[in-house]
Amino acid sequence: MMIENIRPMADEVASLMAARFGGMRRGQQADLDSMMRRRGGALPRRLRREARIMVQADRMADQPRLARQVDFARFERAHKALTGYLRPLGQGMRLQGSAINIVASVLFGLLVIGAAAVWIMLQRGLI
Repeated sequence: MMIENIRPMADEVASLMAARFGGMRRGQQADLDSMMRRRGGALPRRLRREARIMVQADRMADQPRLARQVDFARFERAHKALTGYLRPLGQGMRLQGSAINIVASVLFGLLVIGAAAVWIMLQRGLI
């Protein structure tokens, strides 16, 4: 493992957290530090500890001398544990959530059209 791999792995965990727990607006890219501040409490305690290790390594990766001090084996274990927790459980919920959003928007549109139709009928004296 190389120093250049730290940032992409941390960004992967951050995007999985954003997809599963929310906390980021559409189109924004999450970094792990901000996701831990916003939604870190949603993780189990054991995984919060792993995420803190990844955040610390991500901060150290900015400084080349400090980046050499990162325990890469520990970082990889933390990444594997976090992605293993966040990836499989979130797929079905994300699919279900997007389906619910689509159905809700269609129903809202039908409600607005129905209300407009009733209003027009009242104005014309048909009801």
